[in-house]
Amino acid sequence: MKAKAQPVIIIKKGRPAKHGHHGGAWKVAYADFVTAMMAFFLVMWLINTSPQVRSPLASYFRDPGVFEHTSGGGAAPGASMGAMAGNAETPPVAATKPALEEAADRIRQQLEALTDFPNIQARVEMELTAEGLRIEMLDEADESFFDVGSFNVRPAMRSILKVITDNVKKLPNKIAVEGHTDSRPYGASLHYSNWQLSSDRANAARQAMEDEGLPPTQLEALHGYGSSRPRYPREPLDPRNRRIAIVVR
Repeated sequence: MKAKAQPVIIIKKGRPAKHGHHGGAWKVAYADFVTAMMAFFLVMWLINTSPQVRSPLASYFRDPGVFEHTSGGGAAPGASMGAMAGNAETPPVAATKPALEEAADRIRQQLEALTDFPNIQARVEMELTAEGLRIEMLDEADESFFDVGSFNVRPAMRSILKVITDNVKKLPNKIAVEGHTDSRPYGASLHYSNWQLSSDRANAARQAMEDEGLPPTQLEALHGYGSSRPRYPREPLDPRNRRIAIVVR
């Protein structure tokens, strides 16, 4: 008797189905989401900052070159972390290029209204430099803003300094006053030279500005350069090298 043949049982094991390759599309979407959130929080921060912070930022996007020469490395000249956070107790942010240009225009207009303007027109020069608004008052061969060989301020100089003070004292920017002379030796004195004369004249200009209302705390520096920084290096005896400079930082 033959044995009954056993049925052959075949066991098939199923394999997990493979999903299609999705690529990196999700990464692009995630990056867009993060960028949008960052922009949202930046807008919310700007809304809550003080006007002193928003104004320089707006000026930056209008003219980025304004900030090329700032030394603080922040978003605005003289801005501290407290100011960036909108802290009302921090000093106001210094006026930027547009504000300094407006101040220069006002000074020009008010100088033109002075009765002796025709006599001083060619002796007052203003320009916006990397260090700020620079206003220079120059002597000429027969005209000086000080008594000869002295630091006594003449009336014409006082009139100019009054106009300058009335405008710059409204700004939060610091002020520097410089005194310069030509290379002609000062008299025969061994105890008084162009160094002292330039320093005394700068100090006399400072005093005249404070008499007109300039806050003493606004002064940042007072320099007497003697003849070391002539305006016309090839003509060291040129009387126009004798000058006072007011620099609005």
